[in-house]
Amino acid sequence: MKKPPPGTEERIAKMTFASIYPLYVAKVEKKGRTKDELHEVIEWLTGYNEEKLKSLIEDEVTFATFFEECKLNPNAHLIKGVICGYRVEELENPLIRKSRYLDKLVDELAKGRKMEKILRVGE
Repeated sequence: MKKPPPGTEERIAKMTFASIYPLYVAKVEKKGRTKDELHEVIEWLTGYNEEKLKSLIEDEVTFATFFEECKLNPNAHLIKGVICGYRVEELENPLIRKSRYLDKLVDELAKGRKMEKILRVGE
């Protein structure tokens, strides 16, 4: 099992969701997907609705806080595959795994995967 480099958890924990969110929006919109679809994916994973997302962005919460306060979808464990060179299902650190879950879902959305597949409907 490959481990992320030392300091990865600390770096991710300190990043603000507000700094990464515009990158997610740009990535999906560049590929013809919408901000609404992105919000649907984020809400599925975290339970955060659009209003809550807006307040988290305005408050510049860190990824550590973002994931500590969320209600992770019980089917999040069904998110599998490689992102950033690591298999998400093999990541031991909970914060890194959760942040890579989100990265993986955004990646799937940008690649044009059907929403039912991204949201693991019927799996």
